[in-house]
Amino acid sequence: MEEKSAEGPSENALVAGALRKIRKARRLRTSEVARAMEMPLRSYEHLEAGQGKITYDRLKRFAEIANCDPVALLAVVPMESVEFAERCADNKLMHIFLLALKDLNEDLGPDIVYLQSNTIIGGVTRLCRDLAEHVRKRDTFAETWLEAKSPKIGRQSPPPARSALKPKPSQG
Repeated sequence: MEEKSAEGPSENALVAGALRKIRKARRLRTSEVARAMEMPLRSYEHLEAGQGKITYDRLKRFAEIANCDPVALLAVVPMESVEFAERCADNKLMHIFLLALKDLNEDLGPDIVYLQSNTIIGGVTRLCRDLAEHVRKRDTFAETWLEAKSPKIGRQSPPPARSALKPKPSQG
């Protein structure tokens, strides 16, 4: 990965920040991750500090351990967003997208060169809009139901007065 630029964090710092954010979100200790990656603790700490050698194999291994998206870990560099990897950790958005592109490559083979940029931009833009719309219209049944029912709790008739709850005298 590249060294620090004058414009912002280095590529290593971005990836390292994503590793740290995901590890913490998964409530993993550095020692657990280091052991699982078969690295000395100090080496892993350097990696997470942006000082160690970041390789695809290391990112893939981290992703297996933390159950996150390995491709999103790489995408933090061009996206310039550490948070992107964390947001994709569970849904594996970038990994799925890459697998779909792999299928497209296998399907079209050398004919992939005939895809026009404007067609690709239009298709990807539609896909992104559809995904955003899906999230915005997600099933909110439970939220709506709770909102509708919660005010009714406060409007119930008050409990009977204490004197009305007195037990009847026993007949004896």
